[in-house]
Amino acid sequence: MRIAMIGGGYVGLVSGACFAAFGVEVRLVETDRGKLAALREGRIPIYEPGLDDLVSENVAAGRLQFGDDLEAAIDGAEAVFIAVGTPSRRGDGHADLSYVYAVAEQIARVARDYVVIVTKSTVPVGTGRRIAEIVRGLRPDLDFDVASNPEFLREGNAIGDFMRPDRVVIGTESERARAVLRTLYRPLYLIETPIVFTGVETAELIKYAANAFLAMKISFINEIATLCENVGGDVHDVARGIGLDGRIGPKFLHPGPGFGGSCFPKDTLALARIAQDANAPLRLVETVVAVNDARKAGMGARIVAGCGGSVRGRTIAVLGLTFKPDTDDMRDAPSLPVVWHLAGDGAKLRLFDPAGMEQARSLMPDNVAWCHDALDAATGADVLVVLTEWKEFRALDPAVLKARMAGSVVFDLRNIFDPEAMRAAGFRYFSVGRPNPPPAEPPAPAERAALGEPLVA
Repeated sequence: MRIAMIGGGYVGLVSGACFAAFGVEVRLVETDRGKLAALREGRIPIYEPGLDDLVSENVAAGRLQFGDDLEAAIDGAEAVFIAVGTPSRRGDGHADLSYVYAVAEQIARVARDYVVIVTKSTVPVGTGRRIAEIVRGLRPDLDFDVASNPEFLREGNAIGDFMRPDRVVIGTESERARAVLRTLYRPLYLIETPIVFTGVETAELIKYAANAFLAMKISFINEIATLCENVGGDVHDVARGIGLDGRIGPKFLHPGPGFGGSCFPKDTLALARIAQDANAPLRLVETVVAVNDARKAGMGARIVAGCGGSVRGRTIAVLGLTFKPDTDDMRDAPSLPVVWHLAGDGAKLRLFDPAGMEQARSLMPDNVAWCHDALDAATGADVLVVLTEWKEFRALDPAVLKARMAGSVVFDLRNIFDPEAMRAAGFRYFSVGRPNPPPAEPPAPAERAALGEPLVA
């Protein structure tokens, strides 16, 4: 079986490599010359555990090829997957579908035989119908069907999610298209993966609804975390207590500085806009967007308040910049507003992330220090802030950390450390949704003057 995958970004590359591992011949089209050159040279332009080996194995086996010729790629293909970006459109939050529709036009112009045109990108309800209109308008003679096959890939675990998914969603009204996609996903049938066949519009909506619900769980537990701090509760016990209820479940009940990444921020906003346009506003989703934006924006102020109202002249080590571990993705990362807030308040910043340093450089203030590892970042720091829960940070010895730092204040915004161990090591330890020490006293006038801070507001 042969397919074409249009787009060599995160979704397209992971999906193409995984389909190739199923034994399918995959021709991946990438028009960005830099990305294409990297792929042809065996360099993976994104960070995803295991992806480099999967790509190289299937390239060597001849099942995965990279190119920029769309016509050649779809020649003989039974299905063509559209896996290009759908970023938030500036100004209104709607998904920008210009790339999707441009690919649909290109397919219409060069396709020769029957083909199933499949949207793998996350697209609003009605996109599949519009693609069909575009193709039919340009090529009324072409035999084709349109299907929606949304991805449910978590960055850092994408290969496992593709190979052992909770479900596969396929939306199409054509039995012929169902047969093609059923054959394509046959390896998953063999392991009894649920395959949900439905209509195109329903499939498009399932992806948005799933992401919005998960985002809602995150914002919910973050608000509960703040309540716990104010009344003396422990958010982890609350999360466990409610997560053991089978109707709720334990996943996505981990408090933190707010969600980011390539999906949740843009998908919740897009779904809210879709619902408003359909005269069926989703007030819960709109609130999730607002709560998350406010939480990320407020994290920097929380750190400043915990330091006594000022961080001017203080050296702050920041561990973790990407929106989650096991990725280099900086899109909508909570670290961005936090770092800019601290820099704007006059802090001296020392930054480290295991995978996101290159992606982060152009997004961060100019006057920061880029460090080699976590202990390098902590060396001489007055304050340490944890923003991403990388495993290597969890393994840090509190005593060693304390010996490296000049100060003793830690803001653990991912709750990766044991509070008792941190306090035993001599830290003033602040976490999320658990009892915290009172804020430090504001610096004395002499100290403020030594730090170059104005004595009068």
